[in-house]
Amino acid sequence: MSFSRNTFLNKARRVVLKLGSAVLTLPEGLNLPLIQQLVGEIAAWRRLDRQFVVVSSGAVAAGIRKLGLEERPAGIVQQQAVAAAGQSTLIQTYEEAFGAHGLKVAQVLLTHDDLAARKRFLNARNTLLTLLQWGVVPVINENDTVATDELRFGDNDHLAALICNLVEADLLILLTNTEGLYARDPREDPNAPLLTLVNTSDPRLLSAAGRRPGRLGRGGMISKLQAVKKAAAAGIPSLIANGRRPGVLTEIFSGAEVGTFFLPPEQKLSSRQYWLAYNVSPEGAILVDAGAREALVHHHKSLLPAGVLEVFGGFKKGAPVSIMDPEGQTFAVGLTNYSSRDINRIKGKQTQEIAQTLGYKDTDEIIHRDNLVIFPEAS
Repeated sequence: MSFSRNTFLNKARRVVLKLGSAVLTLPEGLNLPLIQQLVGEIAAWRRLDRQFVVVSSGAVAAGIRKLGLEERPAGIVQQQAVAAAGQSTLIQTYEEAFGAHGLKVAQVLLTHDDLAARKRFLNARNTLLTLLQWGVVPVINENDTVATDELRFGDNDHLAALICNLVEADLLILLTNTEGLYARDPREDPNAPLLTLVNTSDPRLLSAAGRRPGRLGRGGMISKLQAVKKAAAAGIPSLIANGRRPGVLTEIFSGAEVGTFFLPPEQKLSSRQYWLAYNVSPEGAILVDAGAREALVHHHKSLLPAGVLEVFGGFKKGAPVSIMDPEGQTFAVGLTNYSSRDINRIKGKQTQEIAQTLGYKDTDEIIHRDNLVIFPEAS
């Protein structure tokens, strides 16, 4: 098992490192000694030809301290204001910590829309890759100040997984306040064993996690495992470990069996497929019959009108939509060749009936196979 872990670790030249609020903060504000310790470890491994992209929480926690508040405010506008106040403190902390080791940092604030729009996605990729080429450490956070509910990543675990695909990372490390993934929630079962090596295709994966989030963060172990599965879809291994553990990064890259290591599947999505599957927000949904699901998932076919049962939402031609099976489970996403109005008119019909029904026919397929992505867990 340790060989499997080390095989991936030895090849990991570009690492996305997510630091959560539970690691970075104390009740009185940012945990400066711990941040300095982690930055020192990053700097040491940078000198050994590893690149790091840091996805950092902590702006809200820093803002709470800066503004003298007793707790995280409940309102979204108040949270955004706190994040705005705390973000400058957070990046200044990184500037000073990395500067002590002769390294420069660059602040990158993103919303979901920045990665959902293909052109902006590619611009963000080019910027980050240029920073890495220049030896700069990108410090990425969600742009909490302007992000509304529909533009949010949800939490920085999800953002970190998307960044892995964006920069073509070799490894995702999620540092939190627990040792890793346990067989059961240790808060409910203190005797639950720590899992050191997990295959991301294991169906028991999510059932092992507790659902309670942390005090300052939005995510919990469920969020981290969802991020692990997203990274795995791009062929990227992940590791969840205790960020408060002294020398945790040194232990990880020295081959010590700390935390939980997640092996990716052999098959992975291409970068464009991954973007379509996880970055794009569907504008509607198409319900298909069992035969269509079988054809799409196991025979790599395109979606034809005959297999469509129902259409949900109003969308235009070219829009991204979810594809659901008869049980209502989403198993794919794709870009449509027809609007929701036209699909409603041709659903259940044969391809030779499209022109007769609509008065025109652009293609036989509602969604062509080249613009369709099956989620890995559906195969």
